[in-house]
Amino acid sequence: MLVTLKDIYPIAQEKQMAIGAFNVVALENIVAVIETAEKLNVPVILAFAQTHEENQVASLDILGPIMVMAAKTSSVPVAVHLDHGISEAYIEKALKMGFRSVMFDGSSLPFDENVEMTKRVVEMAHRYGASVEGEIGKMAGVTLNHEGITENRKSKRSNYTDPDQAKRFVELTGVDCLACSFGTVHGEYFSKPDIDFELVKVLSEAAQVPLVMHGGSGVSHEDYKRVIKNGVRKINYFTYMDKAGGEGINAIYPIQYYHEALRAGQKAMQKDVEAAMRCFANMD
Repeated sequence: MLVTLKDIYPIAQEKQMAIGAFNVVALENIVAVIETAEKLNVPVILAFAQTHEENQVASLDILGPIMVMAAKTSSVPVAVHLDHGISEAYIEKALKMGFRSVMFDGSSLPFDENVEMTKRVVEMAHRYGASVEGEIGKMAGVTLNHEGITENRKSKRSNYTDPDQAKRFVELTGVDCLACSFGTVHGEYFSKPDIDFELVKVLSEAAQVPLVMHGGSGVSHEDYKRVIKNGVRKINYFTYMDKAGGEGINAIYPIQYYHEALRAGQKAMQKDVEAAMRCFANMD
């Protein structure tokens, strides 16, 4: 069933779990995520990032309607979410397709400008009955922002989210959830993530809305459980699922038929997704 983030956050809060937001770039991703969520009977988020379009990895026009259809026909609650939207026109395009959750990423903008643009997105999205995620603090790694696609893997503490700013941002914008920076990195990890767990707890208390963890792939299960305990209710996940799919194809190489590669990649992704979902839902 197609839902908003606001519909499924109470479930996460009641069960003291986080809901996985899995970025998808192909039909096999969508099937892997939905089938696993139905197997485990947990709510899930199908996400499409604007950067996928910018990198010519996938097209929202093609994949978006499929995501919405898959959510509507699923036996579990599924939020279809636009991740890291930086263009109001692009965000509205997703809303018109039936997305019921969007993120406006103004983290690269000055605070006041981020507030003003996020407020406009909140007003627009709420007219469509959709939830909105905002972001305060700067994430390291590969990121699409208002400066273009950038890569900086140094996670500086000066870029971590300030709790007072987080509180003000939520009050001024009316966002339904908040992405924060506290030591994770977008993309692949080349060293152990240095997560400030105490900051996560302080941010949760200050913001008074569900917290979102970006750069969620590659984090240890122990660390997932600690951030969930401290208030994270949504975890974005893509890179290591994508890697698992590639490794699944490599394992049967050489192949004769294209569909063999797709099936092998999907099965490998489902195994990786199930491990993540079990961890987020405290099933492992």
